Amino acid sequence: MEIKTKAHRSSRNLGTWLSPLAAAAALTLAGCVNYAGIKSDHQIEPPAKYETQQSLPTEGGQWPSLDWSEQFGDPQLPKLIDEALKGNPSIDEARARVDKAASYAGSAKSTLYPNASASYSWQRNLYSENTVYPSPIGGSWESENTLLTGASWDLDFWGKNHQKLKGAISDENVAEAEMEEVRITLATSVATTYNELARLYALRDIAANELKNRQDIEQITNGRVHAGLDTNVERETANGDTATIRSSVTSLDGQITTVRYQLAALLGAGPDRGLAIAVPTLGTGAAVSLPDNLPADLISRRPDLVAAYWQVDSAAHGVKEAKAEFFPDVNLSASLGLDAFGWGRFLTAGSRQIQAGPAIHLPIFDAGALRSQLKGRYADFDYNVANYNKTLINALSEVATQVTLIRSTDKQLVDAQAALDAQTKAYQLAAVRYRSGLNEQLQVLNADDNRLAADQAVANLQMDRRNQQIALIKAMGGGFDATKTDLATRSGTPDTTLSALHPNR
Repeated sequence: MEIKTKAHRSSRNLGTWLSPLAAAAALTLAGCVNYAGIKSDHQIEPPAKYETQQSLPTEGGQWPSLDWSEQFGDPQLPKLIDEALKGNPSIDEARARVDKAASYAGSAKSTLYPNASASYSWQRNLYSENTVYPSPIGGSWESENTLLTGASWDLDFWGKNHQKLKGAISDENVAEAEMEEVRITLATSVATTYNELARLYALRDIAANELKNRQDIEQITNGRVHAGLDTNVERETANGDTATIRSSVTSLDGQITTVRYQLAALLGAGPDRGLAIAVPTLGTGAAVSLPDNLPADLISRRPDLVAAYWQVDSAAHGVKEAKAEFFPDVNLSASLGLDAFGWGRFLTAGSRQIQAGPAIHLPIFDAGALRSQLKGRYADFDYNVANYNKTLINALSEVATQVTLIRSTDKQLVDAQAALDAQTKAYQLAAVRYRSGLNEQLQVLNADDNRLAADQAVANLQMDRRNQQIALIKAMGGGFDATKTDLATRSGTPDTTLSALHPNR
């Protein structure tokens, strides 16, 4: 329903403006359309709700810094990460999403201010002799000139436009937090892939050493065959084992090249870039020690949690915006211009055209459209609250999981290294006895297989340990800290409780 009044030629008094406002107020009190009974009981959960004392104990450690990759002692890794952050298109995609969200916020902000425009038109018309225009206009061609300037302003009494702006700012915060998540994911992906390259090189070195061992066994076997101590069966077995190891070396060379191509793609470069990457020289990394108050501080350290937080805030503003739709819209508009046939009188006082007045829109009956819209906004709010709580639970689980894996791997490495030392000695003794004719070939081959398996196990555990360290760094936010950015303060305290969902009246 719309109630409009217009004052022509500036001759109306203030009473003309107030009468429709009074009528609108009366209709508001009647409560034709309302949102009674539409509500939500959901809210985001604090980290303290989830028990973490045993899984995430206080250890006085530090949060990861932005230069976390330097702890592995390979100067090439930080450079590769910087190259990826500058060249990977995923960063450009995320930045474009931020720019798009910022443009929406700018558009929403514009609704808070008056809007002004100007227009000019010229028309050549043949007017009918049988309409309201008398002769000489009727039945003749006339030129009509119209120059009009106008302004309008939505007074936003109920805060609808303000809530729309706050929601748009929250969406911009979401986009910025998601860009930080992309950066962290990309950086840790480069580190993990680089670590895989290191693993393959370590396994290749092991395979190359094993090839030398098998060639030594093959040479010993040939000597024993000539001495009549072994048969051609042992000779062919030795030859076959050597060929198998040589095939493994070739396979690892192919895998190394493939991972180099994967790294090049992460860097945002062509495959040839991967071929120029030097052999990794990664170290163990820093010892793991969890920071104090980890659960509470994690919400500002993980970009995905920050993004989920602002999604809830945006949805809360969406609810308040939808509630404001139930109240009257009041717009003020005015226009001033000139309108005349021909040019002779166009710029005279008699050609003036003035219009001014308020326009009030009040919903009375809409077949439930506004209530359905509000229910949808509440559903968005509930969804985002659930998503935040799920993200928090998963974040705590990820940190606890990686810490457990790291400490388990550290213990496994001690035993695996002891096993490798023992298996190496066993192989050396078996090789000496085989060369002296005291052992059969099968014994030395078994000893070598055991030594090879132990060597590979140590290498894989070392690489797993680094991967777990990288995963823990990512789980703890990868050096991100929302308290040092606008994301924690830009729009004030996020409206994430039900008390924030009721617009001021």
